[in-house]
Amino acid sequence: MVEVQAERMKKPVTLRDVAQAAGVPLSSVSLVLNGKPGVSEARRQQVLQAVEELQYVPTRRSSGDDRSRAVVGLVMEALSPEAAKDAFMAEVVSGVEDGLRAQDIRMLLHLYRPGDDPVARLRELTGRDVDGMIVANGGDIDTAAVERIIATGIPVVLLENYLDSDSDIHAVVADNFTAGYRCTRHLLDLGHRRIGMIVGSTRYISLIDRRRGHEAALFEAGIMPSAELMPPQEPGNPVKGYQQMRRLLELDEPPTAVYAVSDKSAMGAYTAIAEAGLRIPDDISVIGTDDVMQSAMMAPPLTTFVVPKFELGRTAAHAMQALQSRPTTAASRTVLHGHIAHRGSTAPPGASAAPHGSISELSPPVEAVPT
Repeated sequence: MVEVQAERMKKPVTLRDVAQAAGVPLSSVSLVLNGKPGVSEARRQQVLQAVEELQYVPTRRSSGDDRSRAVVGLVMEALSPEAAKDAFMAEVVSGVEDGLRAQDIRMLLHLYRPGDDPVARLRELTGRDVDGMIVANGGDIDTAAVERIIATGIPVVLLENYLDSDSDIHAVVADNFTAGYRCTRHLLDLGHRRIGMIVGSTRYISLIDRRRGHEAALFEAGIMPSAELMPPQEPGNPVKGYQQMRRLLELDEPPTAVYAVSDKSAMGAYTAIAEAGLRIPDDISVIGTDDVMQSAMMAPPLTTFVVPKFELGRTAAHAMQALQSRPTTAASRTVLHGHIAHRGSTAPPGASAAPHGSISELSPPVEAVPT
């Protein structure tokens, strides 16, 4: 008993200690201590009994103390230096911060690496558990990592991600299936029938959905999707789309148009096409997805599907605020629509044919566009 008391003197009892002692989720402890509904009477009594036994004392702060505000953690994977240059996630993060700030909620950003415990890391920064977590995208933050975060009982909103295995988690996503479908439909309407796709990593559900939309549009047009027209992305290649476009151009019958799963991939494709001595859109049409800032400044300007990046972040922030106010709110998946920005990189199939020789027989390589 003396040892236990001494240990408690060294380390104050936390909400997590109470939750473990009561055998309930962390969110239930928070609801009980803040006098909010959403907890059964039996569970409420379990929490109160644990509070009494552990002699838990809530930390009170003055209303003028900024730390008394609710705190939400934004968790996203740590990107490589090249990937970090992509403005897509920067706009999403800006939207999250703007939406939370409008609700007087503080945001803490955690860059996740495999093996991390983001809940513990954020607790170290705040001195307490965060009030919610917005978990963005996918990649290193795989299903297992998301499920570990959810298991803590902290309110969670997934951003540009969702779990096929669990429909009870709040999620905010772009309409990625429609992006793939409409971009491919645009090329079909121009008269293209041999259409390549620069696919993305299968670690991101958003990119998988874009591929699904692409294939659906082909099926609808009576065209069977071809594996040779969708070369896989090479792991670790810093220049997205470049090598995939080279492989498409090496085919005996290269495509007359290409749908790129992202604008960054389209930029790599532009470089490979230029190296081959071909012109966009005269020899080959290219359409992308995302509408990052550089897309309109390319030569020619890139036709692309506009994803509402800032609004994705703001909507996730609003979903988190609603979850804070009403923890029992039924889970939902909010889908934000986009549209095609028609520019100069797509046109009906031209008379020019792509060279049938190998890439090594084409013009000397030029410096690839960094991504």
